[in-house]
Amino acid sequence: MLNESNLSRIDLNLLVLFATVLEERHVGRAAERLNLSPSAVSHGLKRLRRLLNDPLFLRTPKGMVPTVRATELGEPVSEVLARIGDIVSAAEVFDASTSRRRFIIGAPDGVSAVLLPLLLNELQILAPGIDLAVRQLLPPSRARGLQSAWEPVLEELEAGTLDLAIVPLETVPARFVMSTLYEESFVIVTRTGHGYSRDPSLDQYCDMQHILVSLTGDSHGMFDDYLAALGRSRRVALTVPNFMQAMLMLSGTDFVTAVPRRLADAYAGRLDLEIAEVPLERPPDQIRAVATKAAMMDMGVAWLLDVVEKTSRQS
Repeated sequence: MLNESNLSRIDLNLLVLFATVLEERHVGRAAERLNLSPSAVSHGLKRLRRLLNDPLFLRTPKGMVPTVRATELGEPVSEVLARIGDIVSAAEVFDASTSRRRFIIGAPDGVSAVLLPLLLNELQILAPGIDLAVRQLLPPSRARGLQSAWEPVLEELEAGTLDLAIVPLETVPARFVMSTLYEESFVIVTRTGHGYSRDPSLDQYCDMQHILVSLTGDSHGMFDDYLAALGRSRRVALTVPNFMQAMLMLSGTDFVTAVPRRLADAYAGRLDLEIAEVPLERPPDQIRAVATKAAMMDMGVAWLLDVVEKTSRQS
């Protein structure tokens, strides 16, 4: 255990350096991320080795391999750095009108394409110096049920790779904050003149060639589960990674695709598409903004959630 003398010799930058090398497993890449020279990183590791009385990392042809002690230290060091980040963020006064921060929001494009134009207009008025990064989110693999499909998003929020996620989660653990933005359902869209909208029956639906939105290329979607329960199936002729691309692919084809209703309402006219109801009973989704409680201690993230909530009421 470290005594007071050892504590006085700890440089916080050494903990940041340790966490970065542990993640990258490579001195050069760690140096690049930290904007340091490789020799400076190596020097910092020497100081850490003396301080902790352990080699920490062993150099191999495949990179820097952590010792057992280094692996054990990984999680507690990350927790210490996260706590320090919370303390510093809470101490800073956030002023949206002058802030130059950059926030990362994750959402499926069926959500971001609807909310983002309104959100950007609001930011131009309230916070012209704030930048946004929007990441496309979709379930990473086949999952049974809405909750299990979207739960991996929670890991990204806890890892800090997202400040805010806007997804159709049903529930979240107590360590998260969740706000319901709006209710969403799916509709079928086709090119104008396709004919499906004149007979949107289940038989016609099953006979069509479908475009499925899938991040992984998996041809099994949520509607296939509903069809299987009825003893029916459909042909997925094409998978694409987002809803906008799915709608763009309808022009000049006889394909059909299911997209969020608000997205279809916003873009069907521009893309010369027709909208029809889905011939399957499915409850609407609750689109929710989710953040960790730890992140909400940051006045900037709390402000962003508030703006998203207000913006969603305009959609």
